Amino acid sequence: MSLSEDPELQPIILGLFLSMCLVTVLGNLLIILAVSSDSHLHTPMYFFLCNLSLADIGFISTTVPKMLVNIQTHSRAISYVGCLTQKSFILIFGCMDDMLLTVMAYYRYEAICHPLQYSIIMNPCLCVFLVLMSLLFSLLESQIHNLIALYFTYFKDMEISNFFCQPSQVLSLVCFDTFMKNTVMYIVGAIYGFLPVLGIFSSYYKIVSSILRIPSSGGKYKAFSTCGSHLSVVCLFYGTAIGVYLASAVSHSPRKTTVFSVMYTVVTPMLNPFIYSVRNKDIKTSLKKL
Repeated sequence: MSLSEDPELQPIILGLFLSMCLVTVLGNLLIILAVSSDSHLHTPMYFFLCNLSLADIGFISTTVPKMLVNIQTHSRAISYVGCLTQKSFILIFGCMDDMLLTVMAYYRYEAICHPLQYSIIMNPCLCVFLVLMSLLFSLLESQIHNLIALYFTYFKDMEISNFFCQPSQVLSLVCFDTFMKNTVMYIVGAIYGFLPVLGIFSSYYKIVSSILRIPSSGGKYKAFSTCGSHLSVVCLFYGTAIGVYLASAVSHSPRKTTVFSVMYTVVTPMLNPFIYSVRNKDIKTSLKKL
């Protein structure tokens, strides 16, 4: 389904989303280049940030280009294989964002709550291991969704009420026992949704408890400011993601679901590099040098 049926709005939508896609890709690439070119930024925090930027590039590149082609060709069709492929990459990159935000919360917990042991705990091997585990869990979630769709469905002339193959809407078309389908989806949702959120909240609960014990107000402000960027991205990511699923569950208006999906898949990846660069002196200095 397109964002608007008005033919006069199609060129505006095309230009707007092409611009947003380019800004997202260039912004995240600049973060990666800035971190790679500056040896002072070769730390666990910026290593995770580079991987988050890669995931954001992949996330927006999975949905927007296809939509732009649809507008240009005046066709909203997508093949069965194409739909499942798009859904797979959306789940991989979306879950990578989810996992990396959780890992970054753990990193901040170690840096603030165990500063003397931090450099030993967050060694390069552990950092690489955490990123690889995030990728492995993302691939696993993608394959669970695909196995359900491949085994129980074959779509022909079906309509998806979104501008891309949104996983929850694709699986709502699956033709097998509803109870079993819902059970599988709730289990997957708990593992990949509830547990990361629980991990982030647990980390920040301990972080806030440690910060409140700092005697000087300047030390408290400095500690809180280091968490500001990450908390902003977490709120933006989970706020829009929850909005998508609540809108699809509560509202019967496909347009509202589509608007939330735009926020989740396009606006959030675009804002991430701005949030991390504006609030980070090291990144800004490195970008100026670059």
